[in-house]
Amino acid sequence: MEDRQIIALFWNRDEQAISQSQKKYGRFCHTIAYRILSSYGDSEECVNDTWQKAWNAIPPEKPAVLQAFFGRITRNLALDRYAYKAAKKRNIHLEAAMEEYWECIPDGKPNLEDSLAMKDLLNRFLADLDKQTRIIFLRRYWYACSIGEIARSVGLMESNVSVILHRTRKKLKAYLEKEGMFI
Repeated sequence: MEDRQIIALFWNRDEQAISQSQKKYGRFCHTIAYRILSSYGDSEECVNDTWQKAWNAIPPEKPAVLQAFFGRITRNLALDRYAYKAAKKRNIHLEAAMEEYWECIPDGKPNLEDSLAMKDLLNRFLADLDKQTRIIFLRRYWYACSIGEIARSVGLMESNVSVILHRTRKKLKAYLEKEGMFI
């Protein structure tokens, strides 16, 4: 079923929207959650919660890219669950990736205006990267893949991926400083 048809089912409040979403994007969402949580059960709960959140969000929202919409919901739910369980158990790959990423981002709790500005700046920064660097960056900091997984998927050595990530983080920090996000 095409995305526009699934969205129409949500708008018509037809419960088939959830089953069709699960059928088309369930595995994708589960992969995102599992990379963050490393738990099959917790990942399944996040995916189920994704469909509930989508049901509550559509309408009034009409996502342009349904896969990205579901992916964002799942990722946010998984990160929330991870933070809740962080005192009990650690995901070393995710923590390492998040530590690296937060080195580039200004400290403190941003207000809504700062968050929107940051989103716009990150999108522009990513758009200016070459395709391979963008893929490596997103696989590490969005999908929480390990450096080894990334290296295998793009056909590079782990040391090359590490260097690319390090240089890209430095570029991101310099870009954000230039744009006034760091004081």
